[in-house]
Amino acid sequence: MLKKSFLFSSLVLGLMLALILGGCSSGKQITRLDVEENIDLSGNWNDVDSRQVSAVLEAQITHSPWVEDFRGANSRKPYLIIGSVRNKTSEHIAVKTFIADMEREFINSGRVKVVASSEERDQVRTERADQQEFSSPESMKQWGREKGADFMLIGEINMIRDREDGKEVKYYQLDFYLVDLEDNTKVWAGFEKIKKFVGRSKYKG
Repeated sequence: MLKKSFLFSSLVLGLMLALILGGCSSGKQITRLDVEENIDLSGNWNDVDSRQVSAVLEAQITHSPWVEDFRGANSRKPYLIIGSVRNKTSEHIAVKTFIADMEREFINSGRVKVVASSEERDQVRTERADQQEFSSPESMKQWGREKGADFMLIGEINMIRDREDGKEVKYYQLDFYLVDLEDNTKVWAGFEKIKKFVGRSKYKG
């Protein structure tokens, strides 16, 4: 009798332990992905849009006539700075990430040179000021040798949303202008569009 009771108790204890362990193992599952993989879950602006749009805009800008016109007149590459990119949509868009993607495209293209932002320049100037006091004369960097930008790129992101019956079409338009910093003329104007359908498919596989 005692043996049967012991076996029953052991069985109950084993089942309880299995349930506890099973509950513990039902938490989040983390899967590492290739950062270049195109994944769109919500239909909102994401990293894929940021990379693709920045590449398209860079190609449009640097292969327009203004680049060769400037190089012909000045015998050098133009210096460009990215100004404000206004998010006029109702979504949160990581504008700084988008700007970083564009800067990377410009730098890697080799067609133009990119000037640091005002925030970055402040950091560099602080370092340069420190060098005046603490660095050796041969390695100390001099004041007054910064490169001023010739052109500023400015733009905005707009979105139109169309919804019905749980389905949605999202249309993004990004308008950009390149402005000559000396005379305020716009030397280039362009745009890129993204259109997404968000909803359940009519067809089931």
